[in-house]
Amino acid sequence: MRYDLVIFDNDGVLVDSEPLSNRILAGYLTELGHPTTYEESVRDYMGAALHRVHDVVLERSGRTLPADFDDVFHTRVFEAFERELRPVDGIAQVLEKLDADGVPYCVASSGSHERIRVGHRAAGLTRYFDDARLFSSQDVGRGKPAPDLFLHAARSMGVVPERCVVVEDSPLGVQAAVAAGMDVVGFVAMTPPERLGAHTTALYGHPSELPGLLT
Repeated sequence: MRYDLVIFDNDGVLVDSEPLSNRILAGYLTELGHPTTYEESVRDYMGAALHRVHDVVLERSGRTLPADFDDVFHTRVFEAFERELRPVDGIAQVLEKLDADGVPYCVASSGSHERIRVGHRAAGLTRYFDDARLFSSQDVGRGKPAPDLFLHAARSMGVVPERCVVVEDSPLGVQAAVAAGMDVVGFVAMTPPERLGAHTTALYGHPSELPGLLT
């Protein structure tokens, strides 16, 4: 099936940010008295908007995170991005192929607009995503697994949901895509196939496999 729109998740799909951000998040939560391993951070927060961290910590501990939690976390993450962030290996070639084939695409991320832009700049992907093709959970108020973000991206790009495919690497993102009525292709680099669920249209282990699944 040739799709009318490919919607990419950002962290872990376009930029190799999940190891960096989850290492920092686990360390910061532990520092604040909420012991968290890297593996637990990936399991509980990968693919989610930052408000989920606040919600889960409050539910589990009965304590709220500091008022400046988001600012401190983002400062640490952005500094790490500038030093270490790289694009996911092979993703630039996928974007070039979509451009060559005239297949529209965009990014829809639980991260803030600033986080997306900082990551793209550090990873050399800025030229692929102008403002008209960049969507954040900030735009809709609810992050994944709610379908709002993907529906907003499709509506803004002028495409009906059933003609869209989402490229995701987290269970929360897959849930959001399915709830939006879109096909979803799952990236299994960091998430075991069984955790992405039975509702994925296809799975892939390296971006070189993507063109055949998206067009």
